[in-house]
Amino acid sequence: MNQAPASLKGKVALVAGATRGAGRGIAVQLGAAGATVYVTGRSSGAQRSEMDRPETIEETAALVDQAGGQGIAVRVDHLVQEEVRALVARIERELGALHLLVNDIFGATHIEWNKTVWESDLDYGLRTLRLAVDTHAITSHFAIPLLLKAPGGLVVEVNDGTAEYNGMRYRNSFFYDIAKAAVLRMGFALGHELGPHGATGVSLSPGWMRSEAMLEAFGVTEAHWRDAVARVPGFAVAESPAYVGRAVVALAQDPQVARWNGQSLSSGQLARVYGFTDLDGSQPDAWG
Repeated sequence: MNQAPASLKGKVALVAGATRGAGRGIAVQLGAAGATVYVTGRSSGAQRSEMDRPETIEETAALVDQAGGQGIAVRVDHLVQEEVRALVARIERELGALHLLVNDIFGATHIEWNKTVWESDLDYGLRTLRLAVDTHAITSHFAIPLLLKAPGGLVVEVNDGTAEYNGMRYRNSFFYDIAKAAVLRMGFALGHELGPHGATGVSLSPGWMRSEAMLEAFGVTEAHWRDAVARVPGFAVAESPAYVGRAVVALAQDPQVARWNGQSLSSGQLARVYGFTDLDGSQPDAWG
C-alpha cells in the first residue's frame, strides 16, 4: 500500500530540518499525500548554514508543491528559542493547527569517527550534541502545545539506528553515539508524555539512506546508485529518502497509530506492516 492521493489533505505538518536528506524526503512524501508542510532549516537561498551545502529549504518547499501539497519554507535556527517560538506562533496564526511534528534536525558538519572522547575536539563534540539534542527539545517544547490542540497528533523523532541496533553497538564516535541514543530516548519519553493527551510519539530510523551527501561520497547519482554496489556490496540495501517519507505518511494515515506509542521504528519494518515500497518498488530493510 503506497499512500492514497490527498489522504492527508487538510493536515498541517512541521518538518524541522527539511533542507535535505530524510527531512526533505519526508516533507515531499507528506506533500504527495496532500498535506501542508512547513519546512525549516538554516540553509536558504539567502544564507547557508555551517554545513555549507547547496540544498535549500526553498527547494524543498517547491518539491512539496510539485508533489501535490503546499510547502512553506521558513528559515529557522532551532537552537534559537525565539525563532522557534515565532515559527510556532506563525503556524497557529496562519493555519490554526499542527497535526504532525517531525524532528529531523542535526546539522553537524563532521563527525570525528574512531576517536575516543579524550581524543576528540571537545568544543565541536559539544556542538554536535547541541545540534542533535537541544534542537529537538527546544522544538518540541514550543510546538507540542499547538499540536495537542487537535486530536490524534503525532511526533516523529528521526534517528539513525533502532533501539535494538544502537543498544548493542558502539557507533564509532562518543558524541555521535550519545546523540543518537538521546534521540531514541526522546521518542520513548514523548510517548509517555503524549499518550495521556491522545497523541503519539515515536522514534523512526531510515536505513542506509541515499542522501545527497551519501551519493556524493560514493561518486554516484540517484539514477545510477547501484554502480556503487560493486565497491560496497552492503550498499545494495540502501534506500531513497522517499522511503522514510512514506513511513511517516503511513503512520500519519493510521487511525490506530497509538499502537506504536513510545516505540523505536524503522522504515523497513513499517514497509512490511503497511505495505508501502521505495520509489523503485523494493522494500529494503537495512536494520533487519
